[in-house]
Amino acid sequence: MPASATKSLRVAVLADSDTRWKWGALTAQRLTPADAEVRLDGYLLRGRATPTARQLQEVGVRADSLSEVTGVEFLHAMGQEPYEVLVLALVGGGVQAMLHGLRAVWGTGRRPVVVTGYVGVVYEKLADGLLLRHGADLVLANSRHDADRFRAVYEGVGADASAVTEVALPFLGGAPYAGEHDPYTVVFAAQPSVPDNRRDRTYLLDRLIRHAREHPEREVLLKLRSKPGEHTTHIEELPYQKLVQGKDVPANFRLVYGHMGEVLDRTDLLVTVSSTAALEALHRRVPTVVLTDLGVREALGNHHFTGSGCLASWDQLDAGHRPAPDEEWVARQGVAADGSYDTAFDAARERIAKLLDRADGLPPLTPYYTPETAPGYLPGILARHHLGPDGAPLPGAPTADKAPGPVRQIVRRAARGAYRHGVQRVAPVIRRMGEL
Repeated sequence: MPASATKSLRVAVLADSDTRWKWGALTAQRLTPADAEVRLDGYLLRGRATPTARQLQEVGVRADSLSEVTGVEFLHAMGQEPYEVLVLALVGGGVQAMLHGLRAVWGTGRRPVVVTGYVGVVYEKLADGLLLRHGADLVLANSRHDADRFRAVYEGVGADASAVTEVALPFLGGAPYAGEHDPYTVVFAAQPSVPDNRRDRTYLLDRLIRHAREHPEREVLLKLRSKPGEHTTHIEELPYQKLVQGKDVPANFRLVYGHMGEVLDRTDLLVTVSSTAALEALHRRVPTVVLTDLGVREALGNHHFTGSGCLASWDQLDAGHRPAPDEEWVARQGVAADGSYDTAFDAARERIAKLLDRADGLPPLTPYYTPETAPGYLPGILARHHLGPDGAPLPGAPTADKAPGPVRQIVRRAARGAYRHGVQRVAPVIRRMGEL
């Protein structure tokens, strides 16, 4: 009996970092009917950014099961477990590898609807990331703006663009901004890799501290993505926790962690370079500023906000500037500040229901990249996940026959610690030496 008739769905999410788990798990919630009985199984792809228990809890989505797997172990599980929907919340190369691996596992047999997309703003590697995601049944676009761009890329290379489906960011929500709090609260949403050098990150920190000192009546918060030792989607070589050490900070300046939505509950002004938190704030009509101090540049991602009405500098903020977002721009960015958010996922849910109701099942996955169309590119992507050119596991690839023992777990933790030490301590030293 079709899943849409039984109102019972088994959904799997494969994610490779804290942010992508958040996107994948919340997307899975949005894509399933409210009256359906849903079982959600989470799979965390083993790597440098595998989220911690705290990061998983912060998302607020409870999975019925949660396991850490390699790519090959995940493919093995997909050959054993019957799911109706699978969400691939991975970097582009990971999505492409899993699409080929799943095609090899499922062949022409019955399979779930495969969904993928992007965590937030798409401001770099548009063509590369999109073509690596091609082959999924639904490629979700978080806004009308992105949907138009996605279709243009697929059609431009002669690929089927029918999978592109407009939705919105799955983590929007919360009460609309109702006016100033007491005390008035300014929040700077930090990003792990933007900007990517000590000088610029120190500059932003110093300006935030200066703003707090010049406005002692305000509460000024530095909202951090992760605690020391935790991994994120992007590598953070210079965490603000380290940069703030030894600085003389005023009493109204604090570092905060936790769920962004809860922080926005008490925010009167959200400031960032280019964080997706800006879109969360705009959805709730919280005054939002995207900084221009370091320029408006593709490398920073703040070029995406041209035309938004949100671009401003610290000097302007210190002087009392209040941003006014451009309503037309906001409407095209999937922010859904007009109250349309409740229906943003309707089209995607309808597509999934129709695909599940197909009497003859779904056809095999057909990614744009194949050994014929990309012989110099695809094999390397597959090999990084221990897959051969045909998507089958390479000899010696890890399997899911047994859980990792205590020794393997200790080695794994040590390897992650070494990686983190290399990223946060050794790499910056080498970079500085190269600049001498």
